[in-house]
Amino acid sequence: MNINDLLFDKNNTDAISEFANNFGVNESEAKDAISSLADSLSRGLGANTQEVKGLDSLMEALEKGNHSRYLDDPSLLGKKETTQEGNDILGHIFGDKDVSRHVAKRSSKETGLGSSLLKKMLPVVATMVMASLGKKMLGGSKTAPSRQESSGFLTNLLDADKDGSMIDDVLGMAFKAFMAR
Repeated sequence: MNINDLLFDKNNTDAISEFANNFGVNESEAKDAISSLADSLSRGLGANTQEVKGLDSLMEALEKGNHSRYLDDPSLLGKKETTQEGNDILGHIFGDKDVSRHVAKRSSKETGLGSSLLKKMLPVVATMVMASLGKKMLGGSKTAPSRQESSGFLTNLLDADKDGSMIDDVLGMAFKAFMAR
C-alpha cells in the first residue's frame, strides 16, 4: 500500500471529481496530477519522519488537524482556507517554496499539465494526503497509534521502492531536485 492507494480509495471518488472540477481538468488528468504530486509529498513526509521529532509533529498534526474533513466533504477542496492550510502543510513538509516549485516542474514533465496549474494543485493535494493519512492512521479515533506502530506504518507507506527503507527514496528526491536546478 502507498499514499496513492489511500487517495484513490473507492470512498474518495467524490473528492477526485471535485478536485478535477475545481481545477478544470478531466478525472484522468486529476488522478495523474494527484498521483505525481502525492509521490513527492510522500517522500517529503518520509524525510521528516525519519527523526522522532518529525514523527511526533506529524502525529500531532493528524490528531489535531481534523484533516479527514477534506475527503468527507469534498466541497471544502475548493475553499480558500483549504489552500491556506495546504500551504501550511507544505511549509512543514518541504520548508522552502523553491522545493514546491521544483515538485510542480517535475510533475509537469510527468503529467503534461502546466507547472503553474500543478503549483496551484499542490496545497490541495497536501490536504488530501493528510486527510488520507489521518483516516488510515487514526481510523476514526482521535488518538494516534503508538510511535512504533506509526513508524512502521509510515515506513511501509512512504517506502517508494519497497526495500524497507525510506532513506534512499528521500535521497533520490533530493538528488532529482538538485539536478532540476
